[in-house]
Amino acid sequence: MADMKELIRLMKALEDQLIVCMRCGLCQAVCPLYAQTGREADVARGKLALLDGLLQEMFDDPGGVNERLNRCLLCGSCAANCPSGVKVLEIFLKARAILTGYMRLSPLKKLILRGMLARPERLDRLASWAAKMQKLGVRPVNETIGTSCARLMSSLPENIIAHRHFKPLADEPFHKRMPALNSAPVNGSPKVAFYVGCLIDKIYPHIAQATIDVLHYHGVGVYMPEGQGCCGIPALSSGDTATFAKLLRHNVRKLESEKTDYLVTACATCTSVIKEMWPVMAADQDDAFQARVQALSDKTLDINQFLVSKIGLKKDAQNPETAPTTVTYHDPCHLKKTMGVFAEPRAVIKAATGYKLVEMDEADACCGMGGSFNLQYYDLSSDIGKVKCANILATGCSVLATGCPACMMQISDALSQAGADIAVKHPIELYAEMVSCVTCQKPLHYDGNRCGHSSQQ
Repeated sequence: MADMKELIRLMKALEDQLIVCMRCGLCQAVCPLYAQTGREADVARGKLALLDGLLQEMFDDPGGVNERLNRCLLCGSCAANCPSGVKVLEIFLKARAILTGYMRLSPLKKLILRGMLARPERLDRLASWAAKMQKLGVRPVNETIGTSCARLMSSLPENIIAHRHFKPLADEPFHKRMPALNSAPVNGSPKVAFYVGCLIDKIYPHIAQATIDVLHYHGVGVYMPEGQGCCGIPALSSGDTATFAKLLRHNVRKLESEKTDYLVTACATCTSVIKEMWPVMAADQDDAFQARVQALSDKTLDINQFLVSKIGLKKDAQNPETAPTTVTYHDPCHLKKTMGVFAEPRAVIKAATGYKLVEMDEADACCGMGGSFNLQYYDLSSDIGKVKCANILATGCSVLATGCPACMMQISDALSQAGADIAVKHPIELYAEMVSCVTCQKPLHYDGNRCGHSSQQ
């Protein structure tokens, strides 16, 4: 059992944040989960009311409190629209940590979070092994989207993989293709630290490659340290602050070991966690470490934001004889609602040669992924995803672009199950299609037929 005095201290600190909520109910209008269920317990106001009595409720029904807190996408829609400025995500994450401190992690979560996630080298080895073995258990279902499904579903856990159309692990993760990088800037350009992120490394390595190609194309120096770990959001969402703290120290040590002007990521979730949650969760650490975390947070930018605000985009003239490909854009919750970044990805898409941007209805509505929410409540997650899918299909697009690999996974599932012939890509991939190799000046291709120079700069 965790030290009760410490738990009570944390709960009293939480109470100071809870009193800001006026119980106005405006969060109902924007909560994607409430739109599906109509349950007060599923909306932020209901959860905050529950937390008012957390001390007593934790002793009376800790499992019930935990269940209600976990039924949340952590999308930030409520916080972004709260007239009182309630820091809902911070409150929920701290409450989950308090409950986990009281209830302890389940054996399975402890194995996943502390046995694998907290050990980057072990996680990389297990993922490489899984990538080799996965072909025995999956079969492709949509060539355009690149999704697969399980060959045999009857014996699989319902909420883990059965009935899903998922993106399989890449044959070669990015850290195998390019373990580390330290290139110098050109012509006065800045130098950035590049944080890859787990999903991009292991499922979407081509996004990382496109990011580095674009940065080099613009003369930006890139420092990518070897052995990066997870940003920590899976652990934080599960209330495992010990694993989160371990990953935080690991990544801070890696990313600050070279002097850089900015820290850049291509993952909306990783960007928001580094920018917003790393400093919050480091508040109980010593002052020197807090300062190190804050320094990284202050210079962290999404790749689209960095290109638009710090570098400037290059835009080639469109070929009037070629009909542009229609692309629509989905706003990741963590990018728009948490960080206010929404114009920049659209600017990147508009700068890409051969594409025409058509906006979908409710482009900033949550896709329903929500990290572990998708694993625990797949039916609800899928229903929210179907709404997003319908809005995408209504545009008549050939490409769906979004700046979050988790959103890409969720939308790929929904589109694939709908039988759609729509590619799912990151804006940086579209922009990278017009990039030339800085060594030989030949166009870079993303179909595997590469010149080979960019990886060696």
